Amino acid sequence: MNEPTPAPTDSDLARLDLGIEGMTCASCSLRVERALKKVPGVQQAEVNLATESARVRVPAEQAQALAPVLRRAVREAGYGVREESQAPRAGLSAWAGFAPVAWAIALTLPLVLPMIAELLGMHLMLPAALQFALATPVQFILGAHFYRAAWHALKAATGNMDLLVAVGTSAAWALSLWLWATAPAGVMPHLYFEAGAVVVTLVMLGKWLELRVKRQTTSAIALLQALRPPLAQVVLRSGQIIEVPVAEVLVGDAVVVLPGQGVPVDGLVSEGRSQVDESMLTGEPLPVVKEAGAKLTAGSINGEGRLLMQATAVGTQTVLSRIIALVEDAQAAKAPIQRLVDRVSAIFVPAVIAFAALALLGALMAGLPLEESVVRAVAVLVIACPCALGLATPAAIMAGTGVAARHGILIKDAQALELAHKASVVAFDKTGTLTLGRPKLVAFEVVEPTQRAYALSRAASLQSASEHPLARAVLEQAREQGLDWPAPQDLQAVPGRGVSGQVQAQAYRIASARWLGELGLSWGALQTQAQHWLEQGASLSALLQEDPGGHLRVLALMAFADEAKPGARQALAALRRRGLRLVMISGDSRAAALAMGERLGLAGHEVQAEVLPADKARAVQQLRADGSVVVMVGDGVNDAPALAAADVGMAMGTGTDVAMNAAGVTLMRGELTLVGAALDISSRTVRKIRQNLFWAFVYNVAGIALAATGGLNPMVAGAAMALSSVSVMGNALLLRRWRPA
Repeated sequence: MNEPTPAPTDSDLARLDLGIEGMTCASCSLRVERALKKVPGVQQAEVNLATESARVRVPAEQAQALAPVLRRAVREAGYGVREESQAPRAGLSAWAGFAPVAWAIALTLPLVLPMIAELLGMHLMLPAALQFALATPVQFILGAHFYRAAWHALKAATGNMDLLVAVGTSAAWALSLWLWATAPAGVMPHLYFEAGAVVVTLVMLGKWLELRVKRQTTSAIALLQALRPPLAQVVLRSGQIIEVPVAEVLVGDAVVVLPGQGVPVDGLVSEGRSQVDESMLTGEPLPVVKEAGAKLTAGSINGEGRLLMQATAVGTQTVLSRIIALVEDAQAAKAPIQRLVDRVSAIFVPAVIAFAALALLGALMAGLPLEESVVRAVAVLVIACPCALGLATPAAIMAGTGVAARHGILIKDAQALELAHKASVVAFDKTGTLTLGRPKLVAFEVVEPTQRAYALSRAASLQSASEHPLARAVLEQAREQGLDWPAPQDLQAVPGRGVSGQVQAQAYRIASARWLGELGLSWGALQTQAQHWLEQGASLSALLQEDPGGHLRVLALMAFADEAKPGARQALAALRRRGLRLVMISGDSRAAALAMGERLGLAGHEVQAEVLPADKARAVQQLRADGSVVVMVGDGVNDAPALAAADVGMAMGTGTDVAMNAAGVTLMRGELTLVGAALDISSRTVRKIRQNLFWAFVYNVAGIALAATGGLNPMVAGAAMALSSVSVMGNALLLRRWRPA
């Protein structure tokens, strides 16, 4: 018996992005999506109306062969394909694409002037032939794209906005032609040429305004892309400096960054000192001091100093490129709520056409003239465009993810954006998330108080050649005390225990508590202090002096502990005021975890200690077991499973790439206040989605009812339909005013 072929996993799939042209409503995006999914080999396909893009996942080995097949499928469905899917209108003039609209307005205005004059008591009427001559080019030349798109929809046995507009305005044009042809000689009938022309013009104007608003929603990506300088100054081996395109910079190249210039690639400072503005990447408003050894990120702006850097990441591997990719992923993704809208849109247009037919028959059965009955049916067709429904969700997601990115919150998963505001539990990793992630010498206790400076300088001497975090903590403390230390001799590291060596011909050792016990020594006069710091969860080391006879004695006790991040306690208190349950999950000893929890304002029951990395994901799953929506915040490789297991994973941007890849949200500054900010922008974005959907549904229901009962003429219906999409986009754009609290 043949085994079924297993479905490809995400790691086996390649992503293909297509820019789609010609989509006008949710029905269009749904038809393109169906066409793509019918292509053999396609595993997933999502089409976004707001970004006019399609994201398709196919088996990696078939990607190259399937790319032209997918483009052909889109064209056969009646739509165009761009080679690039991202920010198709970035950099265009504000008036780009307005020429056809201007021609339509110029031809339609004379048809509308008699109506305006009638309101002023003036009775003017253009000859029927002139009305025909003005309206027909608008209807069939400037409005030709409505007919082309409607024809493709009919061939696919579906409906879209273009079909509604084409059928409705054609009915008004044909009714006018029939009334003109059948009118008695010398009698000027009331014609509806202006109604069809006005509707076509208003729809064109509405779509153009919608495109302008879309350009603003994609501005986050455009701004990020603009941060990349086009050229870089590379230092050759000969010492000559040449200017090359950024795409030609290689890892390891020496690059000069002059004052005021943008940093072209990621790298490390090798020479110079300056202040660098990273605000567009991290949201941090203050410049950051950069000197030898400091990291530089592509897109940041150099201040007043000249810097020489060594490139460590170029092209798509830079932090800026990854940020752009994350924002694009979020804006192109389809939120779960959008799938419901797509299902509604699939049956919406056929239902509207059926309702328009019923409105026509009902009016005729009620004894109304054919002319008025047709006008009502036309108004129903024109008012019932599903554009606003299709744009309600993606427009809000684009605006929300864009403004979040500008403030250092990268949301790569639309589902995470939609779900985060429902959070009831926020779980935190300890080291590097709630704490600075680097140990500090919190106590230096000496047997003889007068020997404190002497003992600290000896400890610093022994640690001066080490890169161990505890050694750096000792050296940092010695520098803060303004101490100098002599060069050590005969240094010998003892793995897992400490270090030994000589300082000015005197033998010393720095021993861990474990080594101290193995040497048969006790803390002696420092026992009380040692017990106190052990209860606080600190790690202890001893400075030992060895006499010529080989006897060791304790000179000093060193207590090391991680420190809470600045503002961590206040950030946790703010989350608690939101009604959230807080949990700290740590692999540290219970004493260390409880001590840090107390400093952060966490109660004992909110601290889970001695949790192995492999068990962190299980701990998160247990928190979810009662139906709670769990947000997990972490930064390390060992946090990746827990981040993936949570409903929403938030990774600190100061952490590892593994953690950021596993999380749906990345906090670029690594500040805990951004956790609350991410929950807030999620809440506001979902609120905008709901507002948009509510008004879109209300607009359609109320508009159709009014049109069917004669409450709206086709021109007013056309204006309302055009403005509905613009209002949805405008409401979403209000999110751009959001600022983190």
